[in-house]
Amino acid sequence: MEFSTIWLFVVAASTLLIIPGPAVLYIMARSIDQGKKAGLVSVLGVSLGGSVHVLAGAIGVSAILMTSATAFHIVKYLGAAYLIYLGCKTLFSKSDSTTSEIPKAPRKKLRKIFYESALVEVMNPKTALFFLAFFPQFIAPTAGSVTVQFLLLGTIFIILAFISDGLYAVLAASMRKRIVGSTTSSKVMNRVTGYFYIALGIFSAFASPSKT
Repeated sequence: MEFSTIWLFVVAASTLLIIPGPAVLYIMARSIDQGKKAGLVSVLGVSLGGSVHVLAGAIGVSAILMTSATAFHIVKYLGAAYLIYLGCKTLFSKSDSTTSEIPKAPRKKLRKIFYESALVEVMNPKTALFFLAFFPQFIAPTAGSVTVQFLLLGTIFIILAFISDGLYAVLAASMRKRIVGSTTSSKVMNRVTGYFYIALGIFSAFASPSKT
């Protein structure tokens, strides 16, 4: 893979990870309710669940490419359309409080938190769908093994997510009011996320990794 493609992926993934989603809210809830250790254990569980999706996605995308190159490009265009859909859904969502409240998390043992976090992430179909939509936009069949490319991007994404989620867990108590205490900031986050999804979808629909 070209370095420019990997760098573009890092920038795009980092931008997406900065904005809190359901997994981050769960991690923050654990950290606030049971301390940093519980939050970091949740991060490990979510990372494990994400790794399962990366492995499954690599096998699936590779199988699609083996069927036909046309099918692979169809998956890429469908993925771009899905990213645009996510952006529009975020922008026009009537609920602007998705990031304004942290759910209450009942106290649990660390081992149970780890397994629960991993299971929740593994069983989340939206994670699998997002990976299948996002990763192929940066993959070029001519750059080598699609499976290896997918696994490489997946590993980078998991590492970035681990760092981002870990920071949220460690700083949850002190950053809580600034991150989730304002309805205005919640609206801004939703708009930034929505526009970024749309821009990424449009860009990936008209560009290929070899052109980046």
